[in-house]
Amino acid sequence: MDLNLILDMAVSGHGDRVAVTGPGRAVTYQELSRGAAAGAALARTKGADAITFVAANHVAYPAALFAAAAAGLPFIPLNYRLADTQLEPLMAAYPRALVVTERLSLPGADPALSLTRQEFLDELSSDTPTVPSPAVPDDVAVLLYTSGTSGAAKAAILRHRHLAAYVLGTVEFGSATEEEGALVTVPPYHIAGLANLLSNLYAGRRITYLDPFDPATWLATVRDEGTTQAMVVPTMLARIVTYLDGRDACVPTLRTLSYGGSRMPLPVLEEALARFGDTGFVNAYGLTETSSTIALLGPDDHRAALRADDSTARARLTSVGRLVPGVEVEVRDAHGSVLPLGEPGLVLLRGEQISGEYEGESALDAEGWFPTKDWGWVDRDGYLFIEGRADDTIIRGGENISPAEIEDVLVRHPAVTDAAVVGVPDDEWGQRIAAVLCVEGPPPATEELQAWIRGRLRSSKTPDIIQFTDELPRTHTGKLLRREVLAWLQATAGDGQDVVSR
Repeated sequence: MDLNLILDMAVSGHGDRVAVTGPGRAVTYQELSRGAAAGAALARTKGADAITFVAANHVAYPAALFAAAAAGLPFIPLNYRLADTQLEPLMAAYPRALVVTERLSLPGADPALSLTRQEFLDELSSDTPTVPSPAVPDDVAVLLYTSGTSGAAKAAILRHRHLAAYVLGTVEFGSATEEEGALVTVPPYHIAGLANLLSNLYAGRRITYLDPFDPATWLATVRDEGTTQAMVVPTMLARIVTYLDGRDACVPTLRTLSYGGSRMPLPVLEEALARFGDTGFVNAYGLTETSSTIALLGPDDHRAALRADDSTARARLTSVGRLVPGVEVEVRDAHGSVLPLGEPGLVLLRGEQISGEYEGESALDAEGWFPTKDWGWVDRDGYLFIEGRADDTIIRGGENISPAEIEDVLVRHPAVTDAAVVGVPDDEWGQRIAAVLCVEGPPPATEELQAWIRGRLRSSKTPDIIQFTDELPRTHTGKLLRREVLAWLQATAGDGQDVVSR
């Protein structure tokens, strides 16, 4: 099965429905299908070897994706926020790509092959003959660059069969009514943006694109559009909660609010659950290399965890839920041995939707297991807990310490608005714990913050170093760039400043 067949099925089931809307434009399923065929013909006429999308969310995005599929070409969504020096090597990989962009200057792009989003849509409206699709399930469908939080970004290869397996395994065809609508604000160059498009189209749910994001406009759009489903990254939800400032969200049509893309701070989630009333929350955990979601913590799980009296059941609010059908998990130690339930280690995944492939290499082992590089564990009922990236784990005196656990406690302090915890080299302990905090008002004393941690966690998890900053470095999807935090701390120490207090 390929993306063309997914679109064909959606057209057969919902042909006259509006598929996608954006500022001043609405496209039906039939129009999207015709546009994809015209876009494929355009790409072939120009001799393109890929279709590259370098722009914000727009109705041209799904048209470009399915045009690439219909032409049998890779679709490459790139981060339009990147500087020219960052974009140039990514563009150079496919110099003959048909480029859809709003950038005034795009390094390496052939002007004869570059179109604005509106120009691309205008081309698709012309009477262009359709072309048969040569795509087969093993063809490359999408090249998606990873966010590169721990180094240079790499192009993950997602083949048609991987994306089809994700859609078929997680979405019921035609399950949405004509009145249902999804609000999409996650970036088009992120796996969540791609997955939202495919899953909502397959379900028959109208997609509304909103870009750029701000909390007031997001809430107003949910109300005005009668949105029934939305997805946000944790930084977006944090901004919405801050904007509400204790008020109810008042979004009665919103049945489901999904979140993912990076770790959700527990205090933000708890406040959001209180503000959104009857809206069901879903934690969707996945990676670029896994074609999006591989585990879900659904609305019932959230409600049960909030109502639970025992700590084990309540702790599941910090899990990413249970695996979706067709995905397996193993947790291994550093030597590759499988660990028992409840013991933390390296998380590996296997399944039809999992690619684990990059240009020129594959990360899969001989049995098809993909090492996520995440550190986590599975409880007795199959709930998967992700504590963070394996290389983020702090090893202090032989004890493995999760930064996320300490960060969650720190942001509960009344003065702390954001927190990053990293390990810094130490001759005696191997690593010491350092915390970099954003605060509201005067910074609390170091001793006060250390006492706050000791009162809630073991003393061995108390930061030795505490520093303050105005803003923490994060990607556009909210992932914390710990390597930059560590570099800043080391530079501060190199300047001869005291890194234990401000």
